[in-house]
Amino acid sequence: MKFTKIAVVTATTAALALGLAACGSSEPATETAPKADASAGGKKFEGKTLTLWRLGESNPAAQKYTDALVAAFEQQTGAKTKVEWIPWPQVNDKFTAAAAGGAGPDVTEIGNDQVPLWRSQDALHPITPVFGEGDQAQIPKNLLSLETDGGEIYASPWGMGTRAVLYRKDWFDELKIETPKTWDDVVAAAKKIQAEKGKDVDGFAFNGGSDANHLLGAFAWSEGGEYALKEGDKWVGKLTDPAFKAGFDTYTKIVTEGLSSKSRLGQNSADIRTRFANGKVGMYLTAGWDIATIKEESSGKVAEDQMAFFPLPSKSGGATPAFFGGNDIAVWNDAKDKDLATEFVKFATTKEWAGRYASEGGLLPIYPEQLEKLKEDPAQAPFAEAFANAKALPADSNWTEAGETKAVLQNAARSVIEGKATADEALAKANTELEEILNQQ
Repeated sequence: MKFTKIAVVTATTAALALGLAACGSSEPATETAPKADASAGGKKFEGKTLTLWRLGESNPAAQKYTDALVAAFEQQTGAKTKVEWIPWPQVNDKFTAAAAGGAGPDVTEIGNDQVPLWRSQDALHPITPVFGEGDQAQIPKNLLSLETDGGEIYASPWGMGTRAVLYRKDWFDELKIETPKTWDDVVAAAKKIQAEKGKDVDGFAFNGGSDANHLLGAFAWSEGGEYALKEGDKWVGKLTDPAFKAGFDTYTKIVTEGLSSKSRLGQNSADIRTRFANGKVGMYLTAGWDIATIKEESSGKVAEDQMAFFPLPSKSGGATPAFFGGNDIAVWNDAKDKDLATEFVKFATTKEWAGRYASEGGLLPIYPEQLEKLKEDPAQAPFAEAFANAKALPADSNWTEAGETKAVLQNAARSVIEGKATADEALAKANTELEEILNQQ
């Protein structure tokens, strides 16, 4: 098994499936999964056991879904499933050890943006035949871009995620603030919140941490910018292009114009969530799974009806292209029985079970007709709207190193905000770094 450089694995998208269904839900489809082939001795996989890795700490909703899934799979195939929950601090070490030939799973949950990395380590087994018939043939092809390499598909989408602006609805009502339609509306709302709630409150919180590119990317994409594009067999950075620079300028002005404090440049969405729960944030970019945690962290002081979402608007109006995230499910390349492992992936990604995975986990469904139904739900509609224009970060195994480990764009933004470099200087340096990282073998 190939084992070269492993970038740090984070919870950027893999955390998606672990939140409670917090901002509305849709009824899951009731289609029945295709039955496994029967053998003369009974069910095809009778007496066999596979290991499934779920990522993060279990919670009641995630555990209930998982228990139901493995029970239904056993009833249909005869195979038992051993479920292991891998806490976030251990995910990188566990995946790295498994890729090096240690004890790994047969099937694993995995963030879609991590698939290129682990595919590059030969850690994932191709499951292309799963998509040739049945429900999976209806999964939109654009959802398979990060999962496809050399004509083979190495993971299946399980539930999708995108971002919208979570805001204090009770504050908006109190201050008579209309739901923002343009970025200027957001700025005005943020300043009004600070004027009434105190300057220690982030009107719109700046994310400069590990998942900062979810916010920066939305601004850059809304201007027509890109991080990098593949030209031939090389990545060419686009950070110095005027369109990207325009989005970068909007991003840094969140701090330089005082909407968010300069003292909190390194906070990520989890840090911001805690401040939101403590009444110190008016708006920030996140997803539905934060609702349940905010209710818990605030000890009930911030109730569900005090929060709501709207799509992050662009300068000209309309939703910005949101980050295209999601959770996948994949067969590990060292699976003891790859046929059994592939059968589990096929079962879990039917309309019934993938639909439940999304609706019970606060995610967006992977099947178009289920996604369409969300538009009828006022709580979910902002995410469905954002997802319609969602975009992915560069599909390269080295992106994690650039986007998170070495924090190329985060460092560029910080240098501008702190007055250490102009935007042109910071982005020129970042562009060189980005190209070097993405093009390394």
